[in-house]
Amino acid sequence: MLRQAKEDRTLKENLMLASSTAFVSGVINVAGVVAFLAFTSNITGHVANLARHMVEQNLREIMVFVLWLLLFFSGAFTSNFIIRSLEYKSRYRAHATPIVIEIIILLLVAVYGQHFYDETRTEREVVIGAMLFAMGLQNSLVSNISGGLIKTSHLTGLFTDLGSEVAEWLHPATQKTEVVRNKIFIRLTILTFYIIGGIAGGYLFDRFDFLIFYFVPVILLTILYYDLSPLALHKLSKLFGKGSN
Repeated sequence: MLRQAKEDRTLKENLMLASSTAFVSGVINVAGVVAFLAFTSNITGHVANLARHMVEQNLREIMVFVLWLLLFFSGAFTSNFIIRSLEYKSRYRAHATPIVIEIIILLLVAVYGQHFYDETRTEREVVIGAMLFAMGLQNSLVSNISGGLIKTSHLTGLFTDLGSEVAEWLHPATQKTEVVRNKIFIRLTILTFYIIGGIAGGYLFDRFDFLIFYFVPVILLTILYYDLSPLALHKLSKLFGKGSN
């Protein structure tokens, strides 16, 4: 899922990346709403709230929402900067590093939420900011890998693209190409797994509280392992191949 980028990717690789990361986004967003009463995988609502607080001249809230927007932006910036810095060494390492950072952030949220969180306003704002940074990392990563085809942390653009592509597929004057069909499959996969993740996030947080944030990194680790395993086997085969010569 992480070794190939853009034009080299197969439909299977895109569907696997889309389903796993969309599930993570759904879990994080709904768990964030239940735990902190705020969206934590997208910033559309935060922009609207920022505008409202600017009209009402609520200085503290303005600063908080600006910080949240900057943290999501910083996550996206950091992810792409890391990829550009490391891809000449190893494409897998370049794509895996933002996921590793995301895992660390979510584990810190889990530990803090389970052992130290006192439900103060400042704590809530800091934890939301950390999760927005993590989602910025993820969204930028999957968008970069897929050439903009996959974005899993918000659905507004997805519904727009899906509507356009279904119209193109059904219109009698256009050809039903494999490219358009695959795009529709990917959009529907993102939507389906985001909803499943959202349901799981609400249910699991209600039962296990902050322990859910230990569960999400496990999914991200499977993404890392999926590419790491064949990579390790390939290196071993080369090593033994040299030894036999």
